[in-house]
Amino acid sequence: MKLYADEEDSSAVRVLTVVVVSCLARVEVPAAIWRKHRIGELATEDAAVLTAEFEADFFGDNHDEGRFAVVALPPILLDGAARLAAGHGLRAYDAVQLASAGATRAADPRCATFACWDKTLRSAAAAEGFALVP
Repeated sequence: MKLYADEEDSSAVRVLTVVVVSCLARVEVPAAIWRKHRIGELATEDAAVLTAEFEADFFGDNHDEGRFAVVALPPILLDGAARLAAGHGLRAYDAVQLASAGATRAADPRCATFACWDKTLRSAAAAEGFALVP
């Protein structure tokens, strides 16, 4: 969300050159954008523009590839997410995001930084050995 809406610490995310997300972001980000609309933080037109920007980043467009590296959800990743949910008291989507980060780090150890602002998820990511943004 911090890539699209002006929130505290948005600048910490907007400077990242590589962003890896779970495929669940396809649902989570538009849901968060439209929630901001429902509670009066975004006008309809602004929510539509931000959703379109996210979708261009997720899927790419006629001129550019997507901004994100997207992690799929094979059964082994879901098994890991279930263990993380139990071990760290995470919500389901948060556990999948952390499991996706773990799978990415296993494939490329340079991907060892985790960006989130939820206290429980931040604690779990730190316990799993991730550096945190911010």
